[in-house]
Amino acid sequence: MPKIKSNSSAKKRFKVTASGRVKRNQSHRRHILTKKPTKRKRQLRSPAFVHSADVQLIRRMLPYS
Repeated sequence: MPKIKSNSSAKKRFKVTASGRVKRNQSHRRHILTKKPTKRKRQLRSPAFVHSADVQLIRRMLPYS
């Protein structure tokens, strides 16, 4: 049987944890950082989990993870 290709953009953006949850990085940390408070920038460092409504779509894009 042929293998299914993984979506390259999804590979770079999401990781599946051992328990099966999908982890993502937070946005708003790339540029225009001078006007953002240090507290906000520090809290954006920590990864977040993908919303349950979007997990099924991401799982389809990452078939072997």
